[in-house]
Amino acid sequence: MSRSRGPRGLRVGLRVIAGSARGRRLLAPLGDQVRPTKDIAREAMFSALDARDALDDATVLDLYAGTGALAIEALSRGGAAAVLVERDRAALAAIEANLHVLPNETAAGVSVDVVARDVGRFLAGGPPPDAPFDLVFVDPPYDTPDEEVTDLLTTLLQPGWLARGAIVSVERPRRHPVIVPPGLSNRWERSFGDTLLTFLLLT
Repeated sequence: MSRSRGPRGLRVGLRVIAGSARGRRLLAPLGDQVRPTKDIAREAMFSALDARDALDDATVLDLYAGTGALAIEALSRGGAAAVLVERDRAALAAIEANLHVLPNETAAGVSVDVVARDVGRFLAGGPPPDAPFDLVFVDPPYDTPDEEVTDLLTTLLQPGWLARGAIVSVERPRRHPVIVPPGLSNRWERSFGDTLLTFLLLT
């Protein structure tokens, strides 16, 4: 396989940073319809999550999953289950391919559910059987209106979505900081170029 191009219109992209799948390459769709989290931001995010012991046996919800890199990183580092929500067909193909980077012993011990659906419709259906979630990744397109992101976070506060002590990791452009709804508090925030990462915790 070419170092720059993968199967079925996919290209070689990021690597898994640490854990059982450390160093394995992930695929991304050709073009710019998917915007993977920058390496430096991912490293900082997962270092902060490791410091909070937020990954061991965690049940993860990855909204706007893109390539699945965030959920796969969490599973590689000890997560127990993940639900990945994505509607783009090319991104779904990348997720399907990328899940194979998990070593057999890791894959056999985790539960993974890929949901091909719009995030709004997914959330409107209520908590899935895998809920409540210990860790939620929210990485919407950068042009998503602030009010839509706040509404999403408010939905996650409804009963059944979040486990006690859950962390909601939100990625936004720096010019659009997260409007935190009542019930969540901002506990960690870092900027990386135009990217702003924020950890929200239940209050």
